[in-house]
Amino acid sequence: MKQIYAALTLLFTASFVLSPALTSPFTGFRADQLPIPQIDPPIQPEGYAFAIWGLIYAWLVASAVYGMVKRLRDAAWDWARKPLILSLAVGTPWLAIANASAIWATILIFVMAITAVAALLRAPDTDYWAFKAPVAIYAGWLTAASFVSLGTTAAGYDVLTDATGWAYIGIIGALAVSSTVLLRRPAAPYGLTVIWALIGIIVANGTGAWIVSALAGTGIVILLTLIAATRANGRSAPS
Repeated sequence: MKQIYAALTLLFTASFVLSPALTSPFTGFRADQLPIPQIDPPIQPEGYAFAIWGLIYAWLVASAVYGMVKRLRDAAWDWARKPLILSLAVGTPWLAIANASAIWATILIFVMAITAVAALLRAPDTDYWAFKAPVAIYAGWLTAASFVSLGTTAAGYDVLTDATGWAYIGIIGALAVSSTVLLRRPAAPYGLTVIWALIGIIVANGTGAWIVSALAGTGIVILLTLIAATRANGRSAPS
């Protein structure tokens, strides 16, 4: 039974990676899913940024296979595998849910993000590139994506403010979470993945919504500073 967590990680990684082939493509919430349709909301990165899923899928699969072969009964891996399994299990039906309900998709992507971050916080520093790094980029993208989903859905239901206001809130929220995570558990791939999302927001908005772009740019500077500072302190060196 000691190998159950490695097996479940491989199983749910496979189901998560294969799920896009079993449901309709998701490119954002449809106009009919929200009372106020959100067409190209300012919180959403440019489309090319979502190509990072190819890297995430491939690296998670490689990590799960490596774990089955080399770290089948590793207690340190198992400690981090537990929340990762939950994140992947929730993520498996997420695309189908997102095509049906913006509210439930937003709730569940936060569950995915929280559990992915928990896995990162528990990840051992050994086998950095085989486990911590792939979990870090997965958690980093979900950190950004959860606030994209929140901002789009909240603006679509006219909660508190409009789409631009929610872009500000979403960027600040993602920056607050990612900064806290980096201070607790330095992992450059995590911060760089959030930066990748922020760059996508700048590209999507350009000078048309310059305050959104400027806020995203400020977030990039803050995260790069945190990454450099933690690495300079020797707290995030790969092992």
